[in-house]
Amino acid sequence: MSALPTTLQRQWRRLQRWLDFNRWYVRGSPPWDHGIPAPEVIAFAESHAPGRALDLGCGTGTHAIALAQRGWTVTGVDFAWPALRQAARKARAAGVRITWLWDDVTRLRKVRGHFDLILDIGCFFSLDTADKQRYAQRVRELLAKGGTLLLYVHWRRPPHTFGLLEDELRVFDFLQLTRRTDSVDVVTGKASAWLAYQNGT
Repeated sequence: MSALPTTLQRQWRRLQRWLDFNRWYVRGSPPWDHGIPAPEVIAFAESHAPGRALDLGCGTGTHAIALAQRGWTVTGVDFAWPALRQAARKARAAGVRITWLWDDVTRLRKVRGHFDLILDIGCFFSLDTADKQRYAQRVRELLAKGGTLLLYVHWRRPPHTFGLLEDELRVFDFLQLTRRTDSVDVVTGKASAWLAYQNGT
């Protein structure tokens, strides 16, 4: 693999990641998709006037559905097709209408308009450096003035390579960090945080 050009290596890693996530949802629910909306998301939804929300890496739709039930107009994006099928079934059972898009969070070719909330629980921190930059550019284009980017991240701690280095958050320097809540992930036991950014421009 080391002999491949960098671009091909990145494409290969992206393909492997896509296959891995699709396998998770074909075999059943991944451990992080436990079907219970995070209190932080519920608190945000209930303390802000409903608007347009974009759930990046929506999985089987737990948070998208919770937002829709509270009056938000929601678009859910994931690149795992089996997850989106489950999400659509859950939304129908819950009696809410949500737009589901099969797309890559670093491209978002199918997403249009501006959003008052962009929610990401676990996507951004798993991307490589180049994809983080592309992701941030799409957030810049899609987040409405006064809108919020709500991120849930795992921190990278040596010797582990999985997670996010704080320096990597500089891609969001065009936004204002308004809240940070550090915690420990209940599934993995890893250091984590909720980060709320606001678009003041």
